[in-house]
Amino acid sequence: MAEPRDDLFELFDLRVEVTAPEGAPIYCGAKAGDHFELHGEMLFLPPGQGISIYSLAAVLPLLAAKQRPTHRNDWMTTDAEIACPDPNCGSRLRITRLAKRMFSHARTTAVPLDD
Repeated sequence: MAEPRDDLFELFDLRVEVTAPEGAPIYCGAKAGDHFELHGEMLFLPPGQGISIYSLAAVLPLLAAKQRPTHRNDWMTTDAEIACPDPNCGSRLRITRLAKRMFSHARTTAVPLDD
């Protein structure tokens, strides 16, 4: 069954990359340049690379909002760096919006749209 045209919505793919000032101590097991991408609800890590569950927990609440288009004056549009949850770690997680991807409401939930 084909989805109706007005069933579609867009989300940004995201890239979340570890950054750190030169020489800053990193205690979370990451290194500058480590990253993952988020496509819809699917998180993709490069082969052989991991991410600390604590770092992931720090950035996770912001990802759904960063995937959605926001007003240009909204802080969610401009603010993109999240500090490592360890106050002694110098790393940051930088969220970058990539291309937009189309999704179908009917393919992402069993709850029907109201007419």
